Amino acid sequence: MDAAQQEATARARELQRSWYGEPLGALFRRLIDDLGLNQARLASVLGLSAPMLSQLMSGQRAKIGNPAVVQRVQALQELSSQVADGSVSAAEAAERMEEVKKSSGGSVLNSTQTTASSGAPTVRRVVREIQSLLRSVAGAGDIIDAAGTLAPTHPELAEFLRVYGAGRTAEAVAHYEAHQS
Repeated sequence: MDAAQQEATARARELQRSWYGEPLGALFRRLIDDLGLNQARLASVLGLSAPMLSQLMSGQRAKIGNPAVVQRVQALQELSSQVADGSVSAAEAAERMEEVKKSSGGSVLNSTQTTASSGAPTVRRVVREIQSLLRSVAGAGDIIDAAGTLAPTHPELAEFLRVYGAGRTAEAVAHYEAHQS
């Protein structure tokens, strides 16, 4: 990717952040993970072509042009939160995804729907947000390098960077739970 393409991609991701609250790549990866989907299935449920989903995720395209697709993203965000907090089973989520696929209409993304039904964010959701933020700033290799630099003087901070910036979500959830007072 040349410098102009990198700049265009960075600009698209910033636009996505301002329009949707975060880059679509992070949002879609979270939906894929939480709902047990692959990219092709997510594209199908949203009513997008697989190449369009890929372009949105990579920042080659900034905006979801179809309001019905935006509404479906919002519905999947809510469903994802319910699956993450355990209030919806995987089987029920699969049924609801079929309903989402058939839905139409217009809406804007609602970032307040990333909480559990109690109003408190789930541990997994908090961890995924921390991971997403760190990974939007730097790649895993750079985060590991930074952790190595900090380790001699700030070992706890170095561990945090390694676990959340380059580790698996399950490892980060365990770390989060171990460090709550």
